[in-house]
Amino acid sequence: MELSRRLGTADAVVVGLSAMIGAGVFAAFAPAAAAAGSWLLAALALAAVVAYCNATSSARLAALYPESGGTYVYGRRRLGPVWGYLAGWGFTVGKTASCAAMALTFGSYVAPGLARPLAIAAVVALTALNLFGVQRSAMAARVMVAFVLAVLVAVVAIGLLSGPDASSATGSEDGARSADGLPSNARIVDKDQRIDLSSEEVAALIPKNDVVARFYAIAEQVAEAYHPTPWDVLQGAGLLFFAFAGYARIATLGEEVRDPARTIPRAITAALAVTLVVYALVAVTALSVLGPMWLGASGAPLADVATASGAAWLRPVVSAGAAVAALGALLALLLGVSRTVLAMARRRDLPELLAEVHSTTEVPRRAELAVGVVVVGLLLVADLRGAIGFSSFGVLVYYAIANACALTLGPDEGAPPKAVPVLGLALCLLLAATLPLTSVLAGLAVFAVGLIIWKIRHRGPP
Repeated sequence: MELSRRLGTADAVVVGLSAMIGAGVFAAFAPAAAAAGSWLLAALALAAVVAYCNATSSARLAALYPESGGTYVYGRRRLGPVWGYLAGWGFTVGKTASCAAMALTFGSYVAPGLARPLAIAAVVALTALNLFGVQRSAMAARVMVAFVLAVLVAVVAIGLLSGPDASSATGSEDGARSADGLPSNARIVDKDQRIDLSSEEVAALIPKNDVVARFYAIAEQVAEAYHPTPWDVLQGAGLLFFAFAGYARIATLGEEVRDPARTIPRAITAALAVTLVVYALVAVTALSVLGPMWLGASGAPLADVATASGAAWLRPVVSAGAAVAALGALLALLLGVSRTVLAMARRRDLPELLAEVHSTTEVPRRAELAVGVVVVGLLLVADLRGAIGFSSFGVLVYYAIANACALTLGPDEGAPPKAVPVLGLALCLLLAATLPLTSVLAGLAVFAVGLIIWKIRHRGPP
């Protein structure tokens, strides 16, 4: 039984936005700035180029194959069963771990001491919501996206219009400050060394109140501290790319979208455009208020932007926005993973009992429940927030396969310009190479295990 096509363009855009504008926007800019420094905007632009190539390839393929499963389906159709399986396996395993991590992120924002119970409750609640139909899930995503966007708009507006307040600028966790309001033990963490600064030197590095002057000061601040290399920019782009990666959720819901040949490309393009504008505004604001060095050292960059702009009252609101964003990303992840599980079960790459679609709600209830149970199980036995580097590796492999599939499309199949999938494939592999060695090795190990399982399940008679 096929899934019901109930989602329109607006619903699909919201699902994509809830996946892309997730908790990552509240945290990803700090490590990216630590890597790329004043070249953060260049790293963001590079990440956007990769996302555009991947989105274009995915949109053309999704319009041609409007089925649940995304690149798992495209890989099977265009490259062969094993490539489709590897895409589906990497996505399912990596994103299941991401579900657990995102649930823990939600719990940590709401009540750190109860992070695990709250994470489990969130998974149970959202799984139950998904069982009632994809339209209700899309409606919930719409509410969450609206709230998160409102929080981001508030941070950007206050940051750009108010300017940094030296008396509340970030610098030390305990808030110790010198007589002139600057951190009493201020220092900049360089790429290769730690530099102790006087209060006067720190004051010179804090951007001035004038918005235009602050924009011009960004390059000067970093030039005096350290000089990022092209490799640093690639690392920053790799960190920021994963904040864009949620548009795949739109493709994985291809079987539930009305008029998919028109709706999916439009929804992916619109969601990516909105996300790029939001991220660019957030990046410019964070750089202009905190500067690249303070931003790179921040543990809560958007909250620190509010504080440095003299709006410390906004910090709890930013934390609430991060919690809701994590919840929205978790909802989109559960939807995407369960649809990929459904597609793989239909083709016997996973147990066939997971391929059942409920006759009334027309959702893959068994796949939804299976994913929810596995995520809860992971939450009970492990803390995956710092142990899912292979998920990043898996995402890049997933999109590399999507671009390889797009390369096989002909003009009569809506093929994009060849340069788009070629560039997307090359950049995906390049960014994968910039990941920490542990992440690469963990990713390779996950794919090796998946390949062994595939060989066992598909081996012929002796």
